[in-house]
Amino acid sequence: MKIALYARVSTEDQAAEGYSLDAQLDMLRAYADNPDDSNEKHTVYEEYVDDGYSGRNEKRPAYTKMMADIKHWDAIAVIKMDRIHRNSRNFMAMMDLLKKHKKEFISTTDMLDTSNAMGMFVVDMMQRLAQLESEQIGERTYFGMEEKAKTSKGKIMGFPPPFGYGTHKGELVTRDDEMEVVKEIFTSYSSGMTMDEICYKLNRNGTLTRRENPWNKFNLRNILHNPVYAGYMRWDGIFIPHNAARAVTENEFNNIQILMASKVRDPAKRQASLINDTGTFTTLA
Repeated sequence: MKIALYARVSTEDQAAEGYSLDAQLDMLRAYADNPDDSNEKHTVYEEYVDDGYSGRNEKRPAYTKMMADIKHWDAIAVIKMDRIHRNSRNFMAMMDLLKKHKKEFISTTDMLDTSNAMGMFVVDMMQRLAQLESEQIGERTYFGMEEKAKTSKGKIMGFPPPFGYGTHKGELVTRDDEMEVVKEIFTSYSSGMTMDEICYKLNRNGTLTRRENPWNKFNLRNILHNPVYAGYMRWDGIFIPHNAARAVTENEFNNIQILMASKVRDPAKRQASLINDTGTFTTLA
């Protein structure tokens, strides 16, 4: 039988399980030389390796290429089911595709036979357990980030600093040249200039974004809506005061939000998110 060997690791996999790519490939090659079901060696069509890709995402380069090569091999071999997918729905969709093309699936350490109903049932249950484990890891990561946000005391949360700011020792610091542009944007908008007019003015004067691109309404709107310029970093609904210079006061920021909301055509969408006295957002309809 001609088999495709598939190996995958992501950062959390390497830390938690220790299945390196080399270890996986050594085990798969050993299986190909000494398969359990016969005395004949399997022929390895190709080795497909995804380094640093989550099993929750099926859009992995090596996996995508392997499935595109489906006509050239007879079976996929992995050391464990969770190497191929950590999402039950994606796994079963793959199994349906393999069945359609009369291909086999081999999990060398799980010792599964997918050619009968009981085997498919066991595969489904094991895949659901793998998905549960993956989702629990995601929940623990989220709660850890949430706790970090609540206790960060002005430290950034890993995101790149917005226009107007840089970082030093994990905290925001002001970039004076960029901050002058930010202040100009807020002042121009509060004075009645439209976003198109502000973009035209900045671009005409040769004032570009940090990536040296022309200004447009999208990146301009991001600045006008970002509470970081009023003294607060935001992470998933949590507001973290920072110590860097502000472009506007909280009151000035709120007035801008009200002004922007008033210009929305659909009355049902005229909502302004305002900073309140507790340093959180209040939505004003």
